[in-house]
Amino acid sequence: MAVSLILGGARSGKSRMAEARAGGGVLIATAQAHDAEMAARIARHRADRGAGWEVLEVPLDLPEALATLREDRPVVIDCLTLWLSNLLLAGRGEGAEALPDALRACRADVICVSNEVGQGIVPATPLGRAFRDAQGRLNQRVAAASDRVTLMVAGLPLEVRP
Repeated sequence: MAVSLILGGARSGKSRMAEARAGGGVLIATAQAHDAEMAARIARHRADRGAGWEVLEVPLDLPEALATLREDRPVVIDCLTLWLSNLLLAGRGEGAEALPDALRACRADVICVSNEVGQGIVPATPLGRAFRDAQGRLNQRVAAASDRVTLMVAGLPLEVRP
């Protein structure tokens, strides 16, 4: 079992890289289509991904879902940023603390996709700042639990921990 983390900004190629590395398997989708624009994004991801994937929609209970997976298929979690957002909006932000242990205990190889949100401007709202800080902490904990960490920049991978 190996854990990988692929970080980067919006549209940096994170998902494409994760799917290419896995080559098929289980995709854990954390997005929820609360509006037409997000529904279109989800549809675009599905079309780009193609066949060869079993998709599990897991907007909240990610550690529990990881515990049910078999070791014979790689897993891509896309993405931790939306998952954390879902947890915070549901008042369950403390649930993010269980993820690193769940990743280490998972029997499958897991590739996590997450946004690097700490390199931009300081968010204008308290909620935005709290989210940025929580995402930074989650990324650090998942990186510490990962065997491989890749930063995507303009579609190019930079191996932080090869």
